[in-house]
Amino acid sequence: MTASRLLERLLQTLPVLFGVSLIVFLMITLTPGDPVEIMLADSRATPEQAAQLRADLGLDRPLPQRFLVFLGNALTGDFGISFFHRRPVRDVIAERLPATIELTLAAILLAIAVAIPLGVIAAVKRDTWLDRALTALSLFGVSLPGFWFGLLLILLFAVQLGVFPVGGRTDFDLEVARVTGFLLIDSVIAGRPDAFLAALRHLALPAITLGLPTAALLTRVVRSAMAEVLTSDYVLFAEAKGLSRRRVLLRHALKNALIPVVTVAAIETGSLLGGNMIVETVFGWPGLGRLVVESIFARNYPLVQAAVLLYAVTYVMLNFTADLLYTALNPKVRL
Repeated sequence: MTASRLLERLLQTLPVLFGVSLIVFLMITLTPGDPVEIMLADSRATPEQAAQLRADLGLDRPLPQRFLVFLGNALTGDFGISFFHRRPVRDVIAERLPATIELTLAAILLAIAVAIPLGVIAAVKRDTWLDRALTALSLFGVSLPGFWFGLLLILLFAVQLGVFPVGGRTDFDLEVARVTGFLLIDSVIAGRPDAFLAALRHLALPAITLGLPTAALLTRVVRSAMAEVLTSDYVLFAEAKGLSRRRVLLRHALKNALIPVVTVAAIETGSLLGGNMIVETVFGWPGLGRLVVESIFARNYPLVQAAVLLYAVTYVMLNFTADLLYTALNPKVRL
């Protein structure tokens, strides 16, 4: 992709980000009632404190001016103070975000590792009993409710078998110095294999809960894409040249079949980042999703605004990254 194409694609994301920023900003404005009274409903705040909070949120200014201020603050990452935590919103999010990213990456890597082999096998064995079994299994996986599947895994592997812990991110008696915020990486940096294994055990069940339904969806995409590619002329020509079946599948068919898979994987990664609130709550995972749920119940609107905007920006950038990967997989693709 040329620099001009790259710049053009970047500029196309700006209206989307602007629209998302406007919607996020209106979350407080369109809330029924006075947002300050709602946020301070369970506290004994004085009128002076309420007036100060209203000024901090910019609610004493005209609506257009408030939006411009919000937009400027968002560009610098300044979302004000979380009155519940008594700390800047960006610091609270920065503390919880690595846990969510770690869980999301583990889930999507598990999904890809499971989906690609199963999808290829289903496409190669198309219209056989194995293909039908894998298709039915993937349909069942897509239909699984996350909270139900998570509770089922807890009952089986944590309560009954005792193989994995019930929840949390690590054992209570293990502490690792925070360097990156990613517990697996920090455990390696600290030279603590015991902490690494404990973090891995805590990560397993929530990652499986998020990863297997995603793997089911990606399996169907891989199967469909591979089935179409295997009937294309260049694959038939490669087979006619006498190339081995394995080389045809891996070097010719799979590489082109991955183009739609990249799109779905990018969308699913964004969905996992923004849609893992229930799973994080079920497993007591101290991530951003659980923080958003707590902030909603606590009426901590500045933090909810910042988190939703972060989710939206991440979603847009992941789709932009998927567009860039198209040309790496198939140079004939031009955006």
